Amino acid sequence: MITKAPAERIKPLEVVIAPSKGWLRVPWRELWAYRDLFWQFVRRDFSVKYRQTLLGPLWFVLQPLMMTAVFTVVFGRLARLPTDHTPPVLFYLCGLLSWTYFAQTMPAVSATFTGNAHLFEKIYFPRLTVPLSQLVGNFVALGIQFGTFAALWGFYWVTSPEPIQMSLPWYAAIPVVLFSQLQIMFLAFGVGLNLAAATGKYRDLQHVLPVLVQLWFYATPVVYPLSMISREANWRWVATLNPMTAPVEGFKLALLGESSWTLPLALGAWVTTLIFLLLGLSAFSRAERTVIDVT
Repeated sequence: MITKAPAERIKPLEVVIAPSKGWLRVPWRELWAYRDLFWQFVRRDFSVKYRQTLLGPLWFVLQPLMMTAVFTVVFGRLARLPTDHTPPVLFYLCGLLSWTYFAQTMPAVSATFTGNAHLFEKIYFPRLTVPLSQLVGNFVALGIQFGTFAALWGFYWVTSPEPIQMSLPWYAAIPVVLFSQLQIMFLAFGVGLNLAAATGKYRDLQHVLPVLVQLWFYATPVVYPLSMISREANWRWVATLNPMTAPVEGFKLALLGESSWTLPLALGAWVTTLIFLLLGLSAFSRAERTVIDVT
């Protein structure tokens, strides 16, 4: 005999989706619950970026090498900018190694709302899943480029009559690289979240972003040494205020042995980075409540 439960014992299942409250809220539990979707976004971004290309992921190697060749001719041969007594090819490639991840990740994070509005309108998931996938996905390119740099570094070590003199032992160089890359990651994420919140409402800002990245590139000692700016008192404040200066110099210190990196410079860059990160998380948290209505 089948009996039915009394109606009053049946509790309806309700799932309430409400906007987040507070000026800074990171949904850690939801991000963990949607970790499968996160990896789907990582694979999607990687496959879409080089879909229908002839060389595919080989562009991860060719792009920095071509830029290095251009910098060697323009800034090394024509402009004759110093490279702190290191081979120009390694100097420019090391600068690009630290800069490229930031230049690729920050614009990608800033396009979170404009590039994924069609998904946000249809289904709910933690919006931070999308920009976080950009942080992880671009590590693939960074790893391949780092391998290219290591190969060229080994070539110069074997063939150069004056081997590169490292100022840090390997067990000290590894933490410097890791902490420098961690700061670049936090900075790209923080600046990108601020721009994503602003671009979701004001679309014309996406046209200003390439100019901003280009100006930031020349304000960062990628194609010139920081020591050249340090001799010019009128421009010294630019290097001090630029949070990308310290990690770029950190890479040069760890991988080339020549750098103007200092502890106060690194601490100042970390303070600026954390400010950008906290402001970005706050702005993104506020924007995700209403940005779909605007887009």
